[in-house]
Amino acid sequence: MLQAALHSGAAHRRSVFEAFARRLPDGRRYGVVGGTGRLLEGLEQFRFGPDELNFLAQNNVVNDETLAWLADFKFSGDIYGYAEGELYFPNSPILTIESTFAEACILETYVLSVLNHDSAIASAASRMIGAAGSRPVIEMGSRRTHEESAVAASRAAVIAGFHSTSNLECGIRYGVLTQGTAAHSFTLLHDSEEEAFRAQLGSLGAGTTLLVDTYDVEAAVRKAVAIAGPALGGVRLDSGDLLAQAREVRALLDSLGNTNTRITVTSDLDEYAIAALAAAPVDSYGVGTSLVTGSGAPTASMVYKLVSREGDDGEFVSVAKAAKNKASVGGRKYATRRLNDSGIATAEVVGIGHRPAGDSNDRELLAQFVSGGELLPGWTGAEGVTRAAARHTASMAEMPGAARRLQRGDAVIPTEYEQDTVAARH
Repeated sequence: MLQAALHSGAAHRRSVFEAFARRLPDGRRYGVVGGTGRLLEGLEQFRFGPDELNFLAQNNVVNDETLAWLADFKFSGDIYGYAEGELYFPNSPILTIESTFAEACILETYVLSVLNHDSAIASAASRMIGAAGSRPVIEMGSRRTHEESAVAASRAAVIAGFHSTSNLECGIRYGVLTQGTAAHSFTLLHDSEEEAFRAQLGSLGAGTTLLVDTYDVEAAVRKAVAIAGPALGGVRLDSGDLLAQAREVRALLDSLGNTNTRITVTSDLDEYAIAALAAAPVDSYGVGTSLVTGSGAPTASMVYKLVSREGDDGEFVSVAKAAKNKASVGGRKYATRRLNDSGIATAEVVGIGHRPAGDSNDRELLAQFVSGGELLPGWTGAEGVTRAAARHTASMAEMPGAARRLQRGDAVIPTEYEQDTVAARH
């Protein structure tokens, strides 16, 4: 596309591209924007060096004119969008890129790969946090995905409210709290469970959490208390009937005087399993596989479409795809969230070609991330993660109570379009 557009001369036309999701995953009531900070971090390094250019040349992927353009590539446009951590709904203008066609075109796969993955993880994590209530949730999914997506998933989970992550690389890059756990192999390494417990307690202190279901749970809890006493920090359950076991272990710990010893449960938890444990005497959850796979929705199904471009006369022209079941809405979008007098959201309002008319309760949703190719401060690194987590908390607080329901349903608020003076509900 880039080579052909350079050939026609249209590559340099000013254009507006938009990333959005036509629909939410089946039955979901909202989505969470994830990955914006990572996208911006990568954009600063998005270049074509000698290795990439040589590969393209040697394999005849593009011609010399295109190679020359790529060699000089550095994004010089503007980028706007929903702040990371913000909730989104069908057809929300999640990211808007204003640049030449050539610059926006070359970013398509990168933009979608980051936003689709991280938003899927953040959306699943948010549902899990809703199910967990006030109990902390630890991200433990690194072994269930590849090494870079593990870091991205940890980051997205923390933005959506997870307390901590087992991924140390995420801790290094983004300053998030890291927590670990012992695996069954540690217990099996030693000649006895008691020896394993003594080693862990002697090295890490009484505040550590002991895995107690390698052999017999009741016997393990009794050994742990006998060694550590009432100062034992916690025990972890990773198999069996977690609801019944948690109740039995809580009663046993209390009877032994360990009323402050915490119980953490793991074992392929998702939002439904967490909700089913709401009545259990559990102090925290560890979630892995379901989190890093989006809990059944591994992609946010976002698309990236040209919605407006410069015409021959220099004026912008709205453009849209008209294909059946995949139609898009042309025009540069602006968005606000309509709030009632109690501060609760009632609609997502998208203005086409103009900012939606509203009142003082409406909240502007679009922020600017890049201006003239320069990254604006506050959206990346550890600062970006902290900011995104705060945005998610605030956005959830605006939602009607139905947003937290796990039952299948429609988007918790509708998306409405405003074009000129006519508002049309989508």
